[in-house]
Amino acid sequence: MENLPVYHGPIGKAEGERRLTQDGRDGCYLVRNSDSVPGVYCLCVLCKGYVYTYRLHLDSGGSWAAETVPGVQKRYFRKIKNLIAAFQQPDQGIAMPLLYPVTAQSRAQAHTEAQTPCNSLSPTQSSPNPYLQQQQQQQQKPAAQGQKNRNKKEMRHAPG
Repeated sequence: MENLPVYHGPIGKAEGERRLTQDGRDGCYLVRNSDSVPGVYCLCVLCKGYVYTYRLHLDSGGSWAAETVPGVQKRYFRKIKNLIAAFQQPDQGIAMPLLYPVTAQSRAQAHTEAQTPCNSLSPTQSSPNPYLQQQQQQQQKPAAQGQKNRNKKEMRHAPG
């Protein structure tokens, strides 16, 4: 787990929530130790101002699974990075896809370089996340449409 960039160690629930809300982006996430269950980890993701926490279990066979919403079949992964990659996709039984990793390394760099954490975080993967691209395109369409409509209005009201 220590080799996982988003693993923050035994930081506690309050500190994990503070780090995610400090980032502030829906879909930012991190992994920390569970406060209440020894040997269990928590995957935490920010969605609409709330931090959702999902316990990560390592079974006796060495496979990882996450507790998700009821009705979603539990999936097992050989590596924790594969579990995280799967949860970067929509409709996986968590509040929202994992989009922006809050890495322990980027936080350390932010403190030593005196930058804000938001500026030092990197996107989830080097190639753009398809879910994130779709969300950004949907947000841009209404803005572009609104601009077209404003231009038409200005043309009608222009002195002539």
